[in-house]
Amino acid sequence: MVVDQGAVLELVDQIRVAMPEEVRQAQRITGEAGRIVEHAREEGDAIIARAQEQAAQMLEERELVRLAQQRAGEILEQANREAGDVRHGADEYATGVLIRLEGEVTKALTSIKHGIEMLDQRRGSGTLDAVPIQPEPERAVGTPISG
Repeated sequence: MVVDQGAVLELVDQIRVAMPEEVRQAQRITGEAGRIVEHAREEGDAIIARAQEQAAQMLEERELVRLAQQRAGEILEQANREAGDVRHGADEYATGVLIRLEGEVTKALTSIKHGIEMLDQRRGSGTLDAVPIQPEPERAVGTPISG
């Protein structure tokens, strides 16, 4: 099939003349679409920037929380050590007080025994003369009391 080139060109010109409004409308739509795409790109970039800023802030807050938890653990550990030291000191003090008290009680018990013995001797001898008190041998403080 042979096509007449002149006829085709004339036909294209007629089409171009017949549809200029549609072409201009298509150009306006294409331009508007470009502006919409550019606006969407700018808005997307702004959203990404805000998200990155928010993520950085969250990481910073997370780090602060981690540091705060670490510090809280250190404070708790130190408090437990100090409480243990105080408890140990209180135990040592109480032990010392009890040992001294045991010594005092032992002395008092010894005096009581001597008094009883002295009274028993007076009753046995039938005299009212004083019987010398024999001192008990000294015990080391903290040794248990025996019979």
